[in-house]
Amino acid sequence: LTLNPWEVVLCISGTIISCENAIVVVVIFYTPAFRAPMFLLIGSLATADLLAGLGLVLHFAFVYFIPSEAVSLLTVGLLVTSFTASVSSLLTITIDRYLSLYNALTYYSERTVTRTYIMLILTWGASICYGLLPVMGWNCLKEPSACSIVRPLTKSHLVILSVSFFAVFAAMLQLYVQICRIVCRHAQQIAVQRHFLASSHYVTTRKGIATLAVILGTFASCWLPFAVYGLLGDCSSPALYTYATLLPATYNSMLNPVIYAFRNQEIQKVLWAVCCGCFSSALPFRSRSPSDV
Repeated sequence: LTLNPWEVVLCISGTIISCENAIVVVVIFYTPAFRAPMFLLIGSLATADLLAGLGLVLHFAFVYFIPSEAVSLLTVGLLVTSFTASVSSLLTITIDRYLSLYNALTYYSERTVTRTYIMLILTWGASICYGLLPVMGWNCLKEPSACSIVRPLTKSHLVILSVSFFAVFAAMLQLYVQICRIVCRHAQQIAVQRHFLASSHYVTTRKGIATLAVILGTFASCWLPFAVYGLLGDCSSPALYTYATLLPATYNSMLNPVIYAFRNQEIQKVLWAVCCGCFSSALPFRSRSPSDV
């Protein structure tokens, strides 16, 4: 086969994604202190993105070295599962953030741990079901006219995935707006009680809005083009448009470790300890907040 430069870029993107998220998974897995619900959800996100990166690399390898329809179904199923789990994990992190502020007094309880495991089971259960659909026969290998912009996914399958993305984005938007309101209200109450200046409340509010804009802006800018094109395009659409919208979607998995893991102060401490060669001396701690994002 002629080497497609877009496939090469996707493979390179998958390699970077795999390396970044492998660091996060290893740090969380081998650090006993990271057993809190927040870190379990971040670990779920990193695992999903790690599998997405590996899926991109395997897809490139199999297309050019082991071309086979069966293998193609497996790699596409892996990519659908991992990217669905990644987007769903972002939603679970948002839900956890909201509940940690809304129920701050009862957040550190067995109820929170149980709720976290339930969300993880639902996230990965639904993602695996989505990924198994092409392997179980819902594909367009026998009917090319039913193909979507991503072969061998059918048009109806990709429409479901795109609609699911819009539903997740709408839920995240609503939850983060509520989070921003709670944070601003708390900042205003603290400012009144401690007689802080109005400028302090303004700075806190602006910081919260900026964080909200970064999280939702990154998520929307990465996935929105592909989701919209998945609804509008079909098997006759130019492949160039598919690659041009799919590539930014992979960047979301590249940016997730930076936004949700590397900015976390506790994870930063462990990474610095590893870099300094004193990993064994890293003391256990308890996170004072559910997340830095």
